[in-house]
Amino acid sequence: MKTRRLGRNGPDVSAIGLGCMGMTHGYFPIPDRGAMIDLLRSAYEKGVTFFDTAEVYGPFTNEDLLGEALQPIRNQVVIATKFGFDIDPATGVQRGTNSRPDHIRAVAEASLKRLRTDRIDLFYQHRVDPAVPIEDVAGTVGELIREGKVKHFGLSEAGARTIRLAHAVQPVTALQSEYSLWWREPEAEILPTLEELGIGFVPFSPLGRGFLTGAVTESTSFEDKDFRSALPRFSAENRKANQALVDRLAAIAAARKASPAQIALAWLLSRKPWIVPIPGTTKLSRLEENLGAAEIDLTADDLQSIGEALAAITVVGDRYPADLAAQTAR
Repeated sequence: MKTRRLGRNGPDVSAIGLGCMGMTHGYFPIPDRGAMIDLLRSAYEKGVTFFDTAEVYGPFTNEDLLGEALQPIRNQVVIATKFGFDIDPATGVQRGTNSRPDHIRAVAEASLKRLRTDRIDLFYQHRVDPAVPIEDVAGTVGELIREGKVKHFGLSEAGARTIRLAHAVQPVTALQSEYSLWWREPEAEILPTLEELGIGFVPFSPLGRGFLTGAVTESTSFEDKDFRSALPRFSAENRKANQALVDRLAAIAAARKASPAQIALAWLLSRKPWIVPIPGTTKLSRLEENLGAAEIDLTADDLQSIGEALAAITVVGDRYPADLAAQTAR
């Protein structure tokens, strides 16, 4: 597996990481815990050294899963987790954002215990909290870094102004936000800002939550608990309208004897050398397929074909419903 550096001064990690949310949260049915431990260890054996989790995934169970699975290889991997939500400890209900300094510290201590480690390699603010100045957030994480409990500071779904304000207090190692062939909004302002400041970029949902693989079609049905059922872009009507993008991607992939997922990931890797996508999966075959993208070098003709396909197709449907959209890009 090839490696990349997250930003100017960040850790060296596998060129493709593993998003672990779906192992305990968001998609249904939830897979067997033992099978996911085996998958996580297989990922490491196949070269993955960058694993992404969060306290809110489960909640709490995802960090615990990674803690058990990765403990034997803890010093060989980079684990990213997140703070920033107010979670009812009794019910697990998310009650909005909370990035008060005392809460950040409490989350860090709890995450360290669940992850069975003495440091968090990359600690992201999961969503910007409008009630807490970002300078206070950055300062608190900076204190945790000086105490040795955290190694690097990250932001998620933050806007350019917020990134600059935070970076001036405590250098930001990486930004995690959605970026893929069907969500390219970061190209306008975020990517130039990150390049200027030397910050790495970690695209989540790099396969469009499964849509870009071709496995999700107009006829796919989602369980009520599957969070895609609430996303406007995943309505049957919008899936039908967006199928043209997947069809064009599949044609390009066939010409390269690759899968649509591999081309979608290879395209992200081609954008900047400091981009590290984190596709999620619960299946070994999909893991192996995704990791194969790191060996695909897209040619100028490939990139031109992809660009022409993107220019010819307008993706329809909002990324999030209004209430969730309000939490992003602050």
